[in-house]
Amino acid sequence: MTGVVARFPFRFDPVFRPMLALLGVRPATAWVVVTERDLMIRYGPWRLRTDRDNVTAVELSGPYRWWRAIGPHLSLADGGATFGSTAAGGICLRFGVPVPALVPGGRPRHPAATVTIADPPALARLLAVTDLS
Repeated sequence: MTGVVARFPFRFDPVFRPMLALLGVRPATAWVVVTERDLMIRYGPWRLRTDRDNVTAVELSGPYRWWRAIGPHLSLADGGATFGSTAAGGICLRFGVPVPALVPGGRPRHPAATVTIADPPALARLLAVTDLS
């Protein structure tokens, strides 16, 4: 991994922090890092890593229903991974080549990942993806 260009912390709703901490998801273990070549998501014990160029679109989204957004989830609608720490909103990153994230072993592979970082528009600007739905 090349030098860090930017690090984006997750936004945590205080009411969900104790439950997420039991899963190992805390502010110290939940972030998105973008380097010159890579995008890496850490969400407690879960990890997603892909080439920065693999991000083909971004969509700002939310607010969410808490039971669909808090914790690690697999979207039944599109097979995407969700890493959620707030119901307020986040950003969906779409990939050209699906990537592993939720289960060890590389399967299933996800065409998208939603993350509830503190500043979704800043991540979209950094990735220079203009599809801000």
